[in-house]
Amino acid sequence: MKALLILMLACFTAPALAAGNAAAGQEKSAACQACHGAEGKASVSLYPNLAGQHADYLQHALQAYRKGERSGGQAEVMKAFVSGLSDEDMANLAAYYQSLKP
Repeated sequence: MKALLILMLACFTAPALAAGNAAAGQEKSAACQACHGAEGKASVSLYPNLAGQHADYLQHALQAYRKGERSGGQAEVMKAFVSGLSDEDMANLAAYYQSLKP
C-alpha cells in the first residue's frame, strides 16, 4: 500500500517538477522580443504570438527547430536563435510564455 501511494505521488508531481521557471524564462526572452514582442504578442503578422501558448507545445517547437525538424518560413532564423539554448532554457522560455495573458 505504501509503495502504491509513493507511485501515485510520483505520477502527480512529475509534471510539476518538469515545468520550467517562468522568471528565468523572462530573463532569456530578450532575444525573442524583436520578433515576438515584449509581452509575447507580435506586432507583425509574420511572427506568431507566444503569449498564452501551452508550454509543452512551445518546448517541443523549440526543440524541433534546434534539431532541424522544422523547415520553411523563418525556420532557419529560429534554428540560429535556439542553437545555443539548453533544454532547461527552452523549458524556462516555454513556462514564461505560457504564463503571459494571450
